[in-house]
Amino acid sequence: MKLLRVGTAGAERPALLDAEGTLRDLSGVVPDIDGPLLADDAALARIRAAADAGELPALDATGLRIGPPLARIGKIVCIGLNYHDHARETGAEPPAEPVIFFKAADTVVGPYDTVLVPRESTQTDWEVELAVVIGRTARYLGSHEEALAHVAGYAVAHDVSEREFQLERGGTWDKGKNCETFNPLGPWLVTADEVPDPQALGLRLWVNGELKQNGTTAEQIFGVAEVVRYVSQFMTLYPGDVINTGTPAGVALGAPEPKPFLRAGDVVELEIEGLGRQRQEFKDA
Repeated sequence: MKLLRVGTAGAERPALLDAEGTLRDLSGVVPDIDGPLLADDAALARIRAAADAGELPALDATGLRIGPPLARIGKIVCIGLNYHDHARETGAEPPAEPVIFFKAADTVVGPYDTVLVPRESTQTDWEVELAVVIGRTARYLGSHEEALAHVAGYAVAHDVSEREFQLERGGTWDKGKNCETFNPLGPWLVTADEVPDPQALGLRLWVNGELKQNGTTAEQIFGVAEVVRYVSQFMTLYPGDVINTGTPAGVALGAPEPKPFLRAGDVVELEIEGLGRQRQEFKDA
């Protein structure tokens, strides 16, 4: 299933995109798309049954905002330097273990919402990423099979970053990762049954119409199953938590000088095979 949330910011309602591309209203079946829903097999079964029976009313998509596909996110765990080609372009050694940092849940915006370039920013960068959405409480997972069984679904994430804040201002990476609007998510949460192999997905990103990133999750140093298993050794993952799994080559940081960092007026578009497409215009904060 392709689950999403539509409406004005803060007042979104749950919806489903059916196989014919028609937007369907879920508000009569479930209250929202969030962790408790993803952990509730009976509720998910009601959605499937209503969709299969043709009982979900169609929504007029004209002018309807698409919000983040997941409400009340608990935490966003991010994996850095997780693609072989991205490590090569930035001159970094591939890590021996996954690099973990965090984004606050309040960085999440819709897939077509405006992204703000922070004040005094000189190095705002783009990163298309596969987001993994957790559907069952995960702690100390013992195998890759067990890890994938705890995944509810997948989405497109844009891990916007400010590289000077991240790398040149001391401390952890978090200063360059948690600026306002720095995690567009969606348009859909695609349930795991529609993604048989998360290591066979193409990722692409364009800036002002120019292709910048054209990669595949096959290049991940630590695949989705290993990332979920590994993270569960250090923290409990709950339904509705999100893991951003890293970006392939093609970011501004890895380009030759002068590096083409983002400015107000730039337009970024990104997509992951089967998971949908995003578009953001950048404006000054």
